[in-house]
Amino acid sequence: MEAEYFCSSCRTPFLNGFPLDSEGRCALCRSGLRGFDAAYCFGSYDGVLRQLIHLFKYGRIRTLAGPLADLALQAFPRDERLDAIVPVPLYWRRRWQRGFNQSALVARNLSRRSGIPLLNALVRTRSTAVQASLSNTGRRQNVTGAFRVRRALSGAGQRFSRSGDLRGRRLLLVDDVMTTGSTAAACALALKRAGAARVVLLTVARVDRRLGGARPRPNSKRETL
Repeated sequence: MEAEYFCSSCRTPFLNGFPLDSEGRCALCRSGLRGFDAAYCFGSYDGVLRQLIHLFKYGRIRTLAGPLADLALQAFPRDERLDAIVPVPLYWRRRWQRGFNQSALVARNLSRRSGIPLLNALVRTRSTAVQASLSNTGRRQNVTGAFRVRRALSGAGQRFSRSGDLRGRRLLLVDDVMTTGSTAAACALALKRAGAARVVLLTVARVDRRLGGARPRPNSKRETL
């Protein structure tokens, strides 16, 4: 996604530079509400890319996880030193209904391609309302406290105690689509409270809110961030 004006931290595009401070940060990043330290995506949630993600999530074509991970890898922050990849979790009921967590599948493929260990560090503690119908403030309130770090983390074939295992770690948080960043921010804040030193967000696509947001399909159960 290209833009003349964008936040230097979360990469949110703007029509002009008015929302940005002298360091190029937007209001949410200045206030610390973002949670994550930086954000990257491959492209805009529109056209062919949007169709591919819908086929993956709602058409349940799991084999698209690899190609979508390849796209995300093109936006991968190669100058970042990262210790682990953490997927954004689904609530257990949504995961059971769909049959898989799309973010976890993309994260697994990213781990294989990058060599960075996959760490299932987060759990979604409650179901939340569909974000699409909510305001920006409502989205943040909807997911506040909805994520926590697992009591026992799992990754790289090991299980270990939560205490201290995230302390000082630099983590790559992975999801398929970013809209406002509310869900990602809630996840990042949970990781930071557990001691993570840095959380970088990577998504396949991002809704360009300069264009009025995504156009959901009728009766779609689209999940947004």
